[in-house]
Amino acid sequence: MVLLRSYVSGGWHTATDEGVPLHDAATGEEVARVSSTGVDFAGALDHGRRVGGPALRELTFHQRAALLKALASYLREHREELYAVSARTGATLGDSKFDVDGGIGVLFTYASKGKRELPNDTVYIDGAVEPMSKGGTFVAQHIAVPLQGVAIQINAFNFPVWGPLEKFAPAFLAGVPSLVKPASQTAYLTAKLVELIIESGILPEGSLQFIAGSVGDLLDHVTAQDLVSFTGSASTAQKLRAHPAIVRNSVRFNAEADSLNCSILAPDARPSTPEFDLFVKQLVSEMTVKAGQKCTAIRRAFVPAEMLDDVAEAASARLAKVVVGNPSAEGVRMGALASLEQREEVRRSLKALLDAGSVVYGDPEHVDVVGADEATGAFLSPVLLKADPQRSEPHEVEAFGPVSTLMPYTSIEQVIDFAARGGGSLAGSIVTGDPEFARRVVLGVAPFHGRLLVLDADDAKESTGHGSPMPQLVHGGPGRAGGGEEMGGIRGVLHHLQRTAVQGSPKVLSAVTGRWVEGAPRVEGEHPFRKSLAELRVGDSVVAGPRQVTRADIDHFAEFTGDTFYAHTDEAAAAANPLFGGIVAHGYLVVSFAAGLFVSPEPGPVLANYGLENLRFLTPVKEGDSLTVTLTAKQITPRVDQEYGEVRWDADVVNQNGESAAKYDVLTLVAKEQS
Repeated sequence: MVLLRSYVSGGWHTATDEGVPLHDAATGEEVARVSSTGVDFAGALDHGRRVGGPALRELTFHQRAALLKALASYLREHREELYAVSARTGATLGDSKFDVDGGIGVLFTYASKGKRELPNDTVYIDGAVEPMSKGGTFVAQHIAVPLQGVAIQINAFNFPVWGPLEKFAPAFLAGVPSLVKPASQTAYLTAKLVELIIESGILPEGSLQFIAGSVGDLLDHVTAQDLVSFTGSASTAQKLRAHPAIVRNSVRFNAEADSLNCSILAPDARPSTPEFDLFVKQLVSEMTVKAGQKCTAIRRAFVPAEMLDDVAEAASARLAKVVVGNPSAEGVRMGALASLEQREEVRRSLKALLDAGSVVYGDPEHVDVVGADEATGAFLSPVLLKADPQRSEPHEVEAFGPVSTLMPYTSIEQVIDFAARGGGSLAGSIVTGDPEFARRVVLGVAPFHGRLLVLDADDAKESTGHGSPMPQLVHGGPGRAGGGEEMGGIRGVLHHLQRTAVQGSPKVLSAVTGRWVEGAPRVEGEHPFRKSLAELRVGDSVVAGPRQVTRADIDHFAEFTGDTFYAHTDEAAAAANPLFGGIVAHGYLVVSFAAGLFVSPEPGPVLANYGLENLRFLTPVKEGDSLTVTLTAKQITPRVDQEYGEVRWDADVVNQNGESAAKYDVLTLVAKEQS
């Protein structure tokens, strides 16, 4: 007997009872047993807060991102071990790769986004500095810092690898430790995942804990600093959301629940068009991948009434080629459901759906099985239904398996109404070659969906498909779908941070944020371009100029660059321009002169100027004006894996009257040490 262990409070815990048996979905053999009896849930949360949280918060976003990348690389090397265990959940090799490789891909994505989009710091700056006074001595800045609790992550049975990793990655990058609780049916695969992670030694202790079995009194011990993320049924989400401790402490609660996702075939996508074939192929794929056990699978397929029979015939022909059986058997394209209990749950839902329709393809009670026994394995035929969309059942009952329902529509307004009757969905798709149809439907159904795919012949080859949540995009949906969001790139990280408005003087805000704020002290002395990253400090500055702008300069720049816009070359036309009232210098001439003023030309620690951001031309520059530039080190970002870092400089170019002609940020790469 194999009893799954929990990993809590810095060690492995074996339950004190025999546990509940978990079975191979295809053969019915016992795989393991699961129980959390004896786990000190309050102690596990305390361990995460005392040990995991402080260790993570000592690291910068970039350092956490580097650990995520290392973990992703490690798991990629061990994915064959995960595939082997995944097969026991009823998954084919393709299903297993979808789950395992998808989860590892989330880690890689968050590692990359953390390095590119977050600062190499422990505090995130949210938005621009807000001026709070006329004189500029009182300003405000929103910052975001990690919550000092634990991210409790309760996952569904259908994605035992991807599910935990898509919740873990943004929490870890944010600096918040995770406590993972998988659904029992497939907990043995998540247990293998966690075992590999712990064995790798890559993560700080306390940053990941794992509960095999029920959550016991875990939620009784949550605080306002903790978070709860749940994936599962809407009814369970409702119960958890109403837990007294969650309500009392206003605990951040995110739910991903039942979802009657739809796909819409447009009238232009008639038989023989590429879009018609794409619709049918996608429908069958979403029914059979993971045996339809995907929260994003197509449950409702809306088709123009005149094409309903064409779609039914084409989909049935494809479904007839799907071989069902043991994932290890040759030729099998669809495996088993996660458990016999899950199969019976799907059959119960099918009976409710059949009250509103009829079977187009498949047999809910029997399927020919290859390499296994239908009586002991959790096998079910793909079942395609046809129903009246005016009936409520197709919009209310989800059969969480290889089941989808075809429904006719006669107008754009009608199909938008039908799509909305699902009460909120995770994903929807529109298959059309008509951009105007796509626009009208997208805008009509967007309030009811978390993600929408428009599929056509142009994007089909590179499309990630209807049912693939991508870490760059939000995964969640309104209403019935749970009302929450996961992932979404950096949005998922921000969910784990506390946004706080800080008010004070520019000097104080610079100290708090680690960024120079206009009005804070500047330090002039040695030219800052002569300083390495180790020597440079925020606020280091150089003032250079003045340089007078002549008409000859303007004429030469126009001729040299080919920019002969009338405001720079035509006296009469420029004089008539209400903004200028005469010839003005090119904005890029002003920027070029500024660079010539502040540059330090000799070789030194500045390796490259690689960009300008936030450039604004504020006051026109005319011949005879004199320009002075002030360049100030605004933000210093060392790169974890390079011998250089990024320095963001504040550039302010003013005329002889002290009026800003141009403001912008200069980005440079600077060596960490003097060569």
